[in-house]
Amino acid sequence: MKPVQDSRPSRSQATNIVGPIARWYARQRGSAPQLAEVRSAATRLTEALPAHADILEVAPGPGYLAVELARRGFQVAALDISQSFVTMVADRARDAGVRVDVRQGDAALLPFDTESFDMIICQAAFKNFGRPADVLDEMHRVLRPGGIAVIEDMNSEATTADIDREVGSMGLGRLASIMTKVPLMGLRRRAYSPAEFRRLADGSPFDTCDITTEGIGMAVRLTR
Repeated sequence: MKPVQDSRPSRSQATNIVGPIARWYARQRGSAPQLAEVRSAATRLTEALPAHADILEVAPGPGYLAVELARRGFQVAALDISQSFVTMVADRARDAGVRVDVRQGDAALLPFDTESFDMIICQAAFKNFGRPADVLDEMHRVLRPGGIAVIEDMNSEATTADIDREVGSMGLGRLASIMTKVPLMGLRRRAYSPAEFRRLADGSPFDTCDITTEGIGMAVRLTR
């Protein structure tokens, strides 16, 4: 099947978050409820992985999940287009006393060897990739046989009530809640529906695609 054509601008054009905006985003993601969710996600995502497995996080943002995974003994690499986020991840890993191989680069041209990873994680970023078919091709290339890519992002079919509940669960102040909700409303327009993502995955080299939805989110598991 021919890959779905996507007119979204590339991540490097659309979401190269740097400077004060990157620092603001990091503060919002660093609230106590958000960090609790990071710990829960680290457990949920890796429960079937062997000890010391190799994990790549694509678009890690400020790096909370990447560092948490490294704390648990996994071999972690991370790649982001934003130099601000690359610096944050490196600093956070150093402060935590763990190693994360963090690099600046394009998700559609991953700077890693073929069959390097047991798992790839990409959260809240895939909707911003202007070359999504190339990103899936690259994820498939760098995964080992039997490896899994987990893509968690917004669901374009999420309702405004779903977004209100999600923001309410973040433990933010009133102003921060407003400043978080407004971008989410805009990002929903960029997001995929489950049917749209399934069509994209069907045109990729992956063997299987499992999709679940909850709240504003959609979780996709792709097996090499």
